[in-house]
Amino acid sequence: MHSGGPPSALAASRSSGVALHLEGTEHFMAQIEFSVLDRGFVRLIDHMGSDLSVVNAARVSFGKRKEVFDDADAKLIDYLARHDHTSPFRHTALTFHVKAPIFVFRQWMKHRIASEFNEISGRYVEFPEDEFFIPGSFRRQAKVNKQGSEGVVDGPEGEQARELFLGACRNAVKQYKAMIALGVCREQARCVLPLGLYSEVYWTVSLQAAAHFIRLRTDSHAQWEIQQYARAVRQVVESVFPAGLKALLGEDTP
Repeated sequence: MHSGGPPSALAASRSSGVALHLEGTEHFMAQIEFSVLDRGFVRLIDHMGSDLSVVNAARVSFGKRKEVFDDADAKLIDYLARHDHTSPFRHTALTFHVKAPIFVFRQWMKHRIASEFNEISGRYVEFPEDEFFIPGSFRRQAKVNKQGSEGVVDGPEGEQARELFLGACRNAVKQYKAMIALGVCREQARCVLPLGLYSEVYWTVSLQAAAHFIRLRTDSHAQWEIQQYARAVRQVVESVFPAGLKALLGEDTP
């Protein structure tokens, strides 16, 4: 499915179970994945903590701890978020495996606080021939928002734009492969590759930092492509920290 503008490019999630054995107790961890754009994905690899971890981090101030999350805990989480008592939300972590175009990651990697990235290296691996993003449609430059877009370039202009886009990407990859064949090192040959090339990243982030990313990158002013990734991230985070995320986003807790 090629995606470059509305409707949403999120595909159905795929979940599988992995049984973990810790201290004789069987735990079930869901592997959650969402397809994004035409070739990308957001996949939850691991996480630490839960909504209960947040309230226990807060209650340690009083020397208290709970074993079961209840309505009182949801109210406490809401109180913590509303009054900017955010340190308990940072006693959590999620690790994602993300596949996205390079231009998306260049925006994503501006989120550095409580956020760590490791990316596939073009010095170690040779990129395949067809791993670049192909928009489903091309948008026009916005008239008011100088950095944004609006509407669609359709008709003959849209077809010509698509041909130019595909030609440029395919030619760049062709020249990259030709240089590799000539013996040019990967770290130099990769310089000709387009920003639409897909890359892969491991991203580890705290609940608070994830909420900040979601708030900014699902906003209508964010580029449409990264909005799709932010929505996928939100769906993953909601499955692990439902009360905490809603509170940090200023929404009513369940």
